[in-house]
Amino acid sequence: MNKNILLMTALMLAISAGAQDWAKAKLEKSPRHQEWVKVKQGDREVHCFLVFPEVKEKATTVVVIHENRGLTDWVRSVADQLAEAGYIAIAPDLLSGLGPNGGKTSDFSSQDAATKALYTLSPDQVTDDLKAVRAYVGKLPAANGKVVVAGFCWGGAQTFRAATNLKDIKAAFVFYGTGPESEADYARIVCPVYGFYGDNDARVNATIPKSEELLKKAGKTYEAVKYDGAGHGFMRAGEDPANTVEANKKASVEGWKRWLGLLKKI
Repeated sequence: MNKNILLMTALMLAISAGAQDWAKAKLEKSPRHQEWVKVKQGDREVHCFLVFPEVKEKATTVVVIHENRGLTDWVRSVADQLAEAGYIAIAPDLLSGLGPNGGKTSDFSSQDAATKALYTLSPDQVTDDLKAVRAYVGKLPAANGKVVVAGFCWGGAQTFRAATNLKDIKAAFVFYGTGPESEADYARIVCPVYGFYGDNDARVNATIPKSEELLKKAGKTYEAVKYDGAGHGFMRAGEDPANTVEANKKASVEGWKRWLGLLKKI
């Protein structure tokens, strides 16, 4: 096989992996009501993926914050899985307006391009977007008024940050995300924080002791769990059929079990 064919094959595999066809297929098979909504935030419109559970009573809402890849099919599938468990889930696309021609994550030419754009976001804009989404879901007729925030990787760090800025959330679920820098930020957290970390993720795990120390000093709840042998991004990797790391699969299953168990107590 010549070099050009090898390069083309590698490119096609990369595109396929980036598309997360396996997650998209799960979404297409879902019987739950899924819709795209636009949440107004100042002069901006935040595109959000919203999924409703099939339940009789009003439900708790989970705001799902995406990874640094933007709002991918896997993140949308997380929202659908939460709805399957009985929760309203909304996943805002925080890259709204930054894509080509003012588009969103799905309009970027590649995940690399989306990631590059994401790191141009201002922290204040992210906070304002999340506040607007929180206000929107609080008014949904099917919602019971209880709102929690959860996020992965970059979204995990943003979840920690949201806990310092959103005063009316019931819990923050941080998946392999770093905590705030200042003691004052930790002092502003009013809800319990639950951390989910891969054992083989030294960069992120090095920040856990500081979060434990400062949240304890502030008298706040912080429960951090490390999953043996799992790496960064294990919740997504563990669901990916192409994943070859058994520890990621196990950690993903255990992570979901713990997460849903905690949500039941909200």
